[in-house]
Amino acid sequence: MKAFTSFCNACITVLVLYIALNPHSNYLFAQDHTPTPESPSGQEGFQQADLSTVTGNIQRPNGMLWHDGTLFTSCTGDWTLYRIDPDSGETIAYIYGIKNANTMFAEGSDNQITLWIPDFQSSNLVKIQNGQMSVAGQIDTPWGIALLDDENFIVTSSRGNSLNLVARDGTVKEIISNLRSPTGVTIDDSSIYIANSGSARRAIEWFAKEDISASNNVLEADSEDRVLVSGVQNVTNLVMGPDNLLYMAYALGTRGVVGRVDPLQCIENGGCTNRDVEIVLYTELAAPLAGLTITEELRLFIHTAFSPDIYSIQLDKIDG
Repeated sequence: MKAFTSFCNACITVLVLYIALNPHSNYLFAQDHTPTPESPSGQEGFQQADLSTVTGNIQRPNGMLWHDGTLFTSCTGDWTLYRIDPDSGETIAYIYGIKNANTMFAEGSDNQITLWIPDFQSSNLVKIQNGQMSVAGQIDTPWGIALLDDENFIVTSSRGNSLNLVARDGTVKEIISNLRSPTGVTIDDSSIYIANSGSARRAIEWFAKEDISASNNVLEADSEDRVLVSGVQNVTNLVMGPDNLLYMAYALGTRGVVGRVDPLQCIENGGCTNRDVEIVLYTELAAPLAGLTITEELRLFIHTAFSPDIYSIQLDKIDG
């Protein structure tokens, strides 16, 4: 038993040294030890065998977004942003220079699409418009992005443990502090939802939009009444679905899982636990799941950080 304990301690030491020596690694692990339980019986949803493969030509896909009938996907291997046809898999290089993107936001259609991309490695919020790339703001290790209103974005800073307001003119202002290695962020009509990959106890936290707009001070996280979902580990991406449910990619053991909750119900009940999370996709892919995006027709796309394969599933079939 002592030998086994020594071995485990050595493994942990190696992992800590790896993270310390690799400052551009954006795979963060829960720093508290609230366990994620095994999948509740009857809640496993779709399985790996149910997934369809999108045969794109990207070696190391990371951030992914469905917009205007196409998939935009960044590649950490060659620093290129690609467009992928979700049906044929046809892959077209869109622009070079995005080093490490986990999420992105798009607006416009056809040839007038503008992309806003947090580049984790360069610590920049990048704007791509008319084939030109520019720096729209500087944030330490930006991860998730969402549009707050017509003039402002909200962007998480993983190492800064914060949420930042970024105006279209590039002005950056910290608005929420004391997060735990925040990753994905998304919004609905009334609330902001933030994933904490560094805390299972505070896996997803929420803030009212009106609290953000009404306060001139930095709000501090880590309040019990701010916890939306607890007890799930290493949450990466968050997406609000067209069904008004909050979808999350997280780890169940070593496997990547996608679950969903009704955020309004969670708020009303004072928070949800892992047992309230409906598992809609239980994969055999190694966690973390790096990409997560959903179409207006509830077609979900997902991939792991360790494989070029992109998968999809039609979620509305889950309810028959």
